Amino acid sequence: MLKSVQDLNIKIFADGADKSAILELYKNPRIQGFTTNPTLMRKAGIKDYAGFAKDLLRSIPDRPISLEVFADDFVDMERQARTIASWGDNAYVKIPVTNTRRERSLDLICRLANAGVKLNVTALLTLEQVREVAGALAGGAPSCVSVFAGRIADTGRDPVPIMAAAVELLNAYGGMELIWASPRELLNIFQADTIGCHIITATPDILKKLALVGRDLDDYSLETVRMFYDDAAQSGFTL
Repeated sequence: MLKSVQDLNIKIFADGADKSAILELYKNPRIQGFTTNPTLMRKAGIKDYAGFAKDLLRSIPDRPISLEVFADDFVDMERQARTIASWGDNAYVKIPVTNTRRERSLDLICRLANAGVKLNVTALLTLEQVREVAGALAGGAPSCVSVFAGRIADTGRDPVPIMAAAVELLNAYGGMELIWASPRELLNIFQADTIGCHIITATPDILKKLALVGRDLDDYSLETVRMFYDDAAQSGFTL
């Protein structure tokens, strides 16, 4: 039996950088948090990082919001992380699992977590990375670990067994939540829920499809046929 959206245990976080879209999603109690990153912010035309982030944290004070550092050396990364954390109690600081030189962020992650900074360690794709990050976060502030399941799938690998193993790894520690990041379709929400994943991030385009959950497939088939017919008619095709 297909679960209804109301029966899902997983927390759904909205991923984006369009403030109006974020605030619209904020009205939905099913959306329990928000994440963004420099790529999304660039696409949205954000020029003032601090101004945008502080405004978002003020507008949404009661749900976690993940904001990413953008430095590449660990000294500056730590400075940025502590600055972001100071902007609000609901701020989670996104730290990449490595810098661009493939140097692991583990020491920094451990230091920040033990200093009480809430972290969202991001861009993980392997179980070995999950193990190392979990060890670095252990005993620290509440944290999230973002495994990019969608990117794993893009390589032809099934992300479900990897994500299921990651859930077990994090549950052994406590105080950490696994994020199924970069989903490619609505089905991923149900897959993540089935394996006990704690959180999934999704863009507004995917979240709009929640209204389709449980839709009668015969009716949906007819709607599809009508769409093709209407588009052909409006195009003025002749044979």
